[in-house]
Amino acid sequence: MKEMNCILTRDVAQKKMERMALEIREQLSDDGEPLVLIGIKENGFIIAQIMFDLLAPANHREIKIIACTLNKKQPAAVEFSEDISYDNKNIILVDDVANSGRTLLYALKPLLEFYPRRIQTLCLVERMHKAFPIKPDYVGLSVATTLQDHIQVEVEDGKVTGAYLL
Repeated sequence: MKEMNCILTRDVAQKKMERMALEIREQLSDDGEPLVLIGIKENGFIIAQIMFDLLAPANHREIKIIACTLNKKQPAAVEFSEDISYDNKNIILVDDVANSGRTLLYALKPLLEFYPRRIQTLCLVERMHKAFPIKPDYVGLSVATTLQDHIQVEVEDGKVTGAYLL
């Protein structure tokens, strides 16, 4: 069994998410259009919920959370928890770890049928190895790893409890 090296503790992960929420507020400060957080199930959706909780109190715009379901190994079919129009909305796709960029790229695909105001991406942890042209706009931690390394974000009771390099 591979050894687990902690790269983010619960407290550090929370601080990083608070910083990303500040960045989002700053980036969208002059834009009153609705914000849609699309969390990629499972962990990405939990992080999207945390971001909602951080953004909502100081926000003057409508914020909605949508769950995105897809098979991360073979992501051909993408499903959203609600059918809404994404026209003229600010969209942030949220996932726990950006590995190759494949999951985020495929999650973007159904959004191309609309005319959103902007689409951005947020990941708690970003690996530096990308096979697809995706660079998260909001990143908690960037990690240089080997191709054999794996990063696992753990959540419990709706909170990020840590991130580990395996």
